[in-house]
Amino acid sequence: MSCVKTVVIAGPTASGKSQLSLRLAASLGGVVINADSLQVYKEFRVLTARPSASDEALVPHRLYGLISGATSFSVGKWLVAARQEIQRAHDKAQVPIFVGGSGLYLRALIDGLAVIPEVAEKTRSQATELYNRLGGEQFWVELAKRDPESAGQINAADRQRLIRAWEVVEDTGVPISKWRGRMNVGGLEGPVFVIKIMPERSSLYSTCERRFDKMLDSGVLDEVAAVQSLGLPQSLPAMKALGFQAVCRYLSGDLTLDECKASVRQATRNYAKRQFTWFSNQLPAQREYSDGVAAETAAKAAIQEFLLTGDG
Repeated sequence: MSCVKTVVIAGPTASGKSQLSLRLAASLGGVVINADSLQVYKEFRVLTARPSASDEALVPHRLYGLISGATSFSVGKWLVAARQEIQRAHDKAQVPIFVGGSGLYLRALIDGLAVIPEVAEKTRSQATELYNRLGGEQFWVELAKRDPESAGQINAADRQRLIRAWEVVEDTGVPISKWRGRMNVGGLEGPVFVIKIMPERSSLYSTCERRFDKMLDSGVLDEVAAVQSLGLPQSLPAMKALGFQAVCRYLSGDLTLDECKASVRQATRNYAKRQFTWFSNQLPAQREYSDGVAAETAAKAAIQEFLLTGDG
């Protein structure tokens, strides 16, 4: 797989990267591969703004709606599947085009992951039990005593990452921050061409404001109600889907529709702001555009040059 050339289209939510990837895949003979941590869940097509069924019919799409929300998926599992899809595209003479806004997934794809030993199930259960007993704030304090570097990078409300950091240091005796400082494996071996879509912030936030109204028109309430009826544990990664909790509160009568809309809109803007900052500082790119639709011709020409020469 070392000779396979790969394209990455990245950007914050609602930036237009999915439509650009669709057009480029259609014109370049490509396959669109998901690099969004929540679009892997099959129950959330509308809420996570997954490509529509009609879009998926236009060009091949991979790793969308891949697993049940009842499954605890990880970046490591995704990376294995992503590498398989790159090889599959290569075998079919297709251009692998990754698209997404999950920084952790994109970094793992490009740079690889640190090799961290498997943690015993007993240790994981004990870490979860301790978190439930102490609560997020106090658990963070205890983690900071054992792994201050990781604690400094994790929000006290991020249950999943806090427990993960605790279980690793508990089981291996080495902080997860130290493991991540060692050699990574599993990243891309061939050339990669990264395009960032970074709209003007005012335009991006305006699009975020309108997005949830479109979701309401597309049946997001029924989608969330169906998931809610499954009674899945709130600790599952899928339950972190943007807007899920607010819609659940509306369906339960705890919020009015207007309050639900305001909550989701604010959460979407906040998320887009964090992504914008991350992509600005953490992801180098060969090309950066403020408007994905307007940049289609230029992006296509740049990718064609990359595919011919391997240079950006």
